Amino acid sequence: MILLDAPYYLNYSLFAAAFLLLLFGYKRWWQKKVLSTTQPDNKLRALMLERLAPEQSKVRPVVKFSLLFVAIILLFVALANPKIGTQLGTVKREGVDIVFAIDVSKSMLAEDIAPNRMEKAKRIVSETLNQLTGDRVGMITYAATAFPQLPITTDYGAAKMFLRGVNTDMMSSQGTAINEAVKLASTFYDQQGVTSKVLVLLSDGEDHSESGIDTAASIAEEASIYIVSIALGTPEGAPIPENIGGRGITFKKDSEGNVVISKRNDTSLKMLADQTKGTFIDSADTELAISELKAFLDRLDKTAFETQTYSAYKDQFQWFIGAALLLLFIDTSLLERKSKSLIWRVKKWRK
Repeated sequence: MILLDAPYYLNYSLFAAAFLLLLFGYKRWWQKKVLSTTQPDNKLRALMLERLAPEQSKVRPVVKFSLLFVAIILLFVALANPKIGTQLGTVKREGVDIVFAIDVSKSMLAEDIAPNRMEKAKRIVSETLNQLTGDRVGMITYAATAFPQLPITTDYGAAKMFLRGVNTDMMSSQGTAINEAVKLASTFYDQQGVTSKVLVLLSDGEDHSESGIDTAASIAEEASIYIVSIALGTPEGAPIPENIGGRGITFKKDSEGNVVISKRNDTSLKMLADQTKGTFIDSADTELAISELKAFLDRLDKTAFETQTYSAYKDQFQWFIGAALLLLFIDTSLLERKSKSLIWRVKKWRK
């Protein structure tokens, strides 16, 4: 497995390559232009060039540029510092299993908290991931149904990558069924293990399923899952933005033409947290919400578990620097003139 310490240097190498190619192309064009102004006839020009610069090679300038070009690209690759993981090892970690369940129903677009409920939820998850160390994480999204996004893993980078793609267009069926999210989350954990199981439910608390909250609480209690309910939105609520046919932003309306106001439902979220011995968190203050979540996770018993990961990563930049220096040495040693032995043989052949 190969890792790059600073992959952005590879982007810089593309600009360097383009610049060098343009510079070399301009030089060749300029040389041809100068020759064409002094002698327009191609055969006569070649004859004059042969007489004026008999030792000038046509191939070596191209070879010298190619060596310089490759050497500079190799130096940029060296700056990126490639590393190779030479063995797959087992690493022992200690932590809890956390599944983030993110509500992606259209009500999450309400802007009663800035910039909207959805973006606030994603920010809380992202910054929480930054503070985790040995815990395993998973991710699901839900609306009328629940959909798995990321199975339990210690790869926080992968979690952030999937998090960036979360949006309210992921589900064709709208509505909110919290019990579906809890039911799916219960399948993520190791049923034979003793690791503490935590479900972080990020929602505005609206639930459109019959007896959904009671069912969700029962499922969580049976599976020994702590539910941390993070409430998004405000009790006063806000209209739900929507764009119909690209005619600009409008707001969702009911069957009678009245604008629908989506309000945060603390009652259902608090009940889930209380019945599962979890905790209820108000997301109004993002930093405080993350701090409360981290404090709850720190109070739980940590369990040691094993995970496989590539180890023994070794820096490989020195090989690229060595190759670049060798090419630069050859480039500086190689003259643009033909070798004398070659000229002598050509002259002898002509005689």
